[in-house]
Amino acid sequence: MGRVIRAQRKGAGSVFKSHTHHRKGPARFRSLDFGERNGYLKGVVTDIIHDPGRGAPLAKVAFRHPFRYKKQTELFVAAEGLYTGQFLYCGKKATLVVGNVLPLRSIHEGAVICNVEHHVGDRGVSRQGLRRLRQLLSVTTPITTPLGSTRPFSIKLPSGAKKIVPSGCRAMIGQVAGGGRTEKPLLKAGNAYHKFRVKRNCWPKVRGVAMNPVEHPHGGGNHQHIGHASTVRRDAPPGQKVGLIAARRTGRLRGQAAATAAKADKTT
Repeated sequence: MGRVIRAQRKGAGSVFKSHTHHRKGPARFRSLDFGERNGYLKGVVTDIIHDPGRGAPLAKVAFRHPFRYKKQTELFVAAEGLYTGQFLYCGKKATLVVGNVLPLRSIHEGAVICNVEHHVGDRGVSRQGLRRLRQLLSVTTPITTPLGSTRPFSIKLPSGAKKIVPSGCRAMIGQVAGGGRTEKPLLKAGNAYHKFRVKRNCWPKVRGVAMNPVEHPHGGGNHQHIGHASTVRRDAPPGQKVGLIAARRTGRLRGQAAATAAKADKTT
């Protein structure tokens, strides 16, 4: 019997837990209330901050409490062009300005949006791609439905895929700030170390073929090779489930599939 492999150890947590101690908090919209449903609320950007482990900056936005004498501070993923002191407006009657948050039914076709809700009131979950991403969902061209419609809306993602979401879902105007961060190479291992230190224990990553047979299904042999198909079935036991899991296809795109993929890249 072999050792417990890395993929199995990750499931238990332990040293593989995410490093969240210094993170500033969840980035999301205001809770959906009467003011946003029927008019708009004004907030002011008080600060733009860095969140460890996140590729995009965050904006601290202060709103007046709807019915108490105090302020509410929310953390939004910053849109490109946002600045401290800027007024943001959230609600169906807000104007179409970068940083404002509106329901999709109030946004015209072709607008660039980000931080889109998947369900009405979930406070925004498509952002990041946050920029894998990085644009970790900065969503681009939405709406193929008439302005003000209550029907589902179609939005186009950076990958070229289309997604259908309810018209009451909110989105921020503009694209997520910090784009192009991954275009500069890391250049040295020290930079990669600091990048992943604030995320989780996932670097450096030893290849399976570089291990011994006891440590990984791909290990061993006189040359570094897998020695069998890299695909593995969906219901394989945990110590065996490595490689291309339940792959529908493998290898590079060729022929018509490659042409379709290249065409999709040009349009995004």
